[in-house]
Amino acid sequence: MISGAFSVARQAVQLGYLPRMLIVQTSGSAMGQIYVPFTNWTLYLAVMALVLGFQSSSSLAAAYGIAVTGTMMIDTILIAFVMVLLWRWHWLVVALVAGGFLMVDLAFFSANAIKIPQGGWFPLAIGLVSFTVLTTWKRGRQLLFRKMAELSVPLKAFLGSIGSDIPRPPTTAVFLTSNREGVPAALLHNLAHNRVLHARVVLVTVVTAEIPVVDAADRLALTDLGKGFHRLIIQYGFMEQPNIPAAIQQCAALGLELDLMTTSFFVSREIIIPSLQPGMALWRERLFKQMSKNAHSATEFFQIPSNRVVELGTQVEI
Repeated sequence: MISGAFSVARQAVQLGYLPRMLIVQTSGSAMGQIYVPFTNWTLYLAVMALVLGFQSSSSLAAAYGIAVTGTMMIDTILIAFVMVLLWRWHWLVVALVAGGFLMVDLAFFSANAIKIPQGGWFPLAIGLVSFTVLTTWKRGRQLLFRKMAELSVPLKAFLGSIGSDIPRPPTTAVFLTSNREGVPAALLHNLAHNRVLHARVVLVTVVTAEIPVVDAADRLALTDLGKGFHRLIIQYGFMEQPNIPAAIQQCAALGLELDLMTTSFFVSREIIIPSLQPGMALWRERLFKQMSKNAHSATEFFQIPSNRVVELGTQVEI
């Protein structure tokens, strides 16, 4: 269960349902052998609270019954989605097969529902908290990306405005951005404050595919934008650990050779400001802000050398 919790936590991070967390690879040969400190400590504290609260195994019977029957019901619903979306079964077959299992699961769950006041509320409460955290982070990131896209400058217009009066030292700058269209906020801040634009600029976007592992041939997509600008899309599966420096070194096969010793990585850190704007309840925006503050550093998460990183902050009101 503990090992599975580590894997699920990493997949949730990769799919954008949890903030970045420290993930320690414990094996040099097995990719799936990982350790997630935050998940481990959370499990420890939850188990201790459970033991102190319920005192004995017999008192846990009601909570256990709701947890097991609820899991069975959820699994049936999920397999129904797999039948329809992945296996492309006819809806009538899905209704007969999944419906039959669901009727049995509902019968078991309903029989245990009378035990909710005696302790069955606990797994339901844990599920509600987990669902709230996951959906708040996902929705908050969507609002943040939308706001950043509104504030960004179209790349084509930006490239057209670059004149010969801007100093361009013979070095390389890599800007991490989640927006594949506009100009990264870190680039605009660097140009506005330092009045300099590197000779080669690489706009890097990391995309998590909805598959465990991405083939090496599909890992990189490089586009020459002109005037020394390149856009690099790096794809990872949700079971993979991103490594941007390693991916950048592979760009030599695509015609773009980069020396990491002369390359600077620019990372934009968004400072969330909750507001009454439409999109999400204020208490959820505050929760999202707190989660964002406690997120693991992008530098460490993407395995970027800390001595090559420049971090620029941006305040964003959602």
